[in-house]
Amino acid sequence: MIGDVWTGNRPVDRAVRIALAPAERAYQGIVALRGALYDAGIIRARRSHIAAISVGNLTVGGTGKTPVSAWIAARLSDIGMTPAIVLRGYGGDEPLVHARLNKSIPVIVNKDRVAGIREAALAGANVVVLDDAFQHRRAARDIDVVLVSADQWTGSHRLLPAGPWREPLSAIRRASIAIITRKIASDSQRDAVSAAISDAAPLIPQAVVRLIPAGLVRADDEDSTQPLSHLRGKRVLAVAAVGNPGAFVRQIEALGAVVVPHLFPDHHAFSRADIAAIVVPGEGADIALCTLKDAVKLAALWPADAPPLWYVSQLLEVESGTVAIDDILKRLKRALPL
Repeated sequence: MIGDVWTGNRPVDRAVRIALAPAERAYQGIVALRGALYDAGIIRARRSHIAAISVGNLTVGGTGKTPVSAWIAARLSDIGMTPAIVLRGYGGDEPLVHARLNKSIPVIVNKDRVAGIREAALAGANVVVLDDAFQHRRAARDIDVVLVSADQWTGSHRLLPAGPWREPLSAIRRASIAIITRKIASDSQRDAVSAAISDAAPLIPQAVVRLIPAGLVRADDEDSTQPLSHLRGKRVLAVAAVGNPGAFVRQIEALGAVVVPHLFPDHHAFSRADIAAIVVPGEGADIALCTLKDAVKLAALWPADAPPLWYVSQLLEVESGTVAIDDILKRLKRALPL
């Protein structure tokens, strides 16, 4: 319902946005004041003795922060650094996803990012990846990565609560790099985002990454896999509690499946009642499919007599901006303590 209010064109949606305009202006003023206090050094960020890179966004959910953060952590490990991931852990699913994607990289869950960085350093890390920390300026960082989703791009930049934006697009000027993410967005959508970023922050380098379905993995057995072609012609129960569930559904449909969607709010805590509502006797589904973010919560609840539950593994492909990404990683390596 919130998403409908933010993006819908019905008279009621427009009326609600108008009604929320005073709250939006108040929120904008608070954000601007807080940012000015940090920029002026009146509120000081806490610096750690190890390097830090933040991966965040300007909107609420659905930009791919967790897979991009995990990918960056893996790249840092590949180039000889010792990373840890620090995050607030809202909803309980993101730490489990990170642990699944990078089994050898420590995941530190702490609402206090500064304390989380200290904990990572004690665990032996010399660099931390701060997942979803662009607005959490109390923890100083050497590199700021900001993600903008082409799939969610509408051209409107309404701030909370009248829209999904945490900060105006101009806030991207304090980033080290802007990365446009997309799953099913067209080239024209990608180019529209890139042009808007260039107008708002012409000096900030850009990159584009695409999250592509790679294969199917059994939710309760990582060693059991199937190719994506397994979905063609199948009736699929699609379960998603992510920031942009529509993109997930459309990805499955593009693979030739007949999709029966069961969509929930981001970070939804699934109950057995939810499962009973999803797995309807006689619905005739061949397979149930979810994201990894959902699988780490659903696997333990999934009934044995239901269609088997699988998740779609994702491959991150850099479409453009490889040099810019490599440059920030080199800058981060130079920031390591001697």
